[in-house]
Amino acid sequence: MELLIMELTVAITGASGTIYAKRTLQLLAASGVVETINLIMSGTAATVAQVELGVNLKDPTAEKINEWLSLEKDSRLIRYWRLDNLAAKPSSGSNKQAGMIIVPCSMGTLGAIASGAGTNLIHRAADVCLKERRKLVLVPRETPFNAIHLENMLRLSHAGAQILPASPGFYHRPITIEELVEHLCFRILDQFDIPHSNKTQWTGDEIADD
Repeated sequence: MELLIMELTVAITGASGTIYAKRTLQLLAASGVVETINLIMSGTAATVAQVELGVNLKDPTAEKINEWLSLEKDSRLIRYWRLDNLAAKPSSGSNKQAGMIIVPCSMGTLGAIASGAGTNLIHRAADVCLKERRKLVLVPRETPFNAIHLENMLRLSHAGAQILPASPGFYHRPITIEELVEHLCFRILDQFDIPHSNKTQWTGDEIADD
């Protein structure tokens, strides 16, 4: 299958799990098939990133984001858009892109998208993906789910979104947190047929006894 150079939008919201966002962005950047990443962060995403990873993403600049992701200082792969910029590229269906990933996706963001009454660029960009029938991958990290959460997820699934909870597997026998995180991030990339390491893919081979 021929791999196409693609543009994607990635949104980070204030749910726990910023580490998933960081590794997903790094894998997309290293994939060789992603030319542009439109990055959007919610108002509380920076707060969670500070608590969980000890990184300051408030008032982000291209240089600060590239440093966080260990990219070249002058890399232009990632373009950051302010949350209140409803004139940004991802807000228009005429901007051709492969789709959008919201990782992690808070229940507030999920609910706003499900209602169709969004008020910021993340909501609008997700709505554009749904109306244009483009891939929208939502990565919720919440537990337990209440009935409202589940109903919103079902509504979005019916609308064409892919609900991919942050629930990593263990059949690849992970030893580190990084291996657990990568398993989930590889599954995110699978939704767009983006190549990655196959070390966590299930082969069907019998697992040898220790």
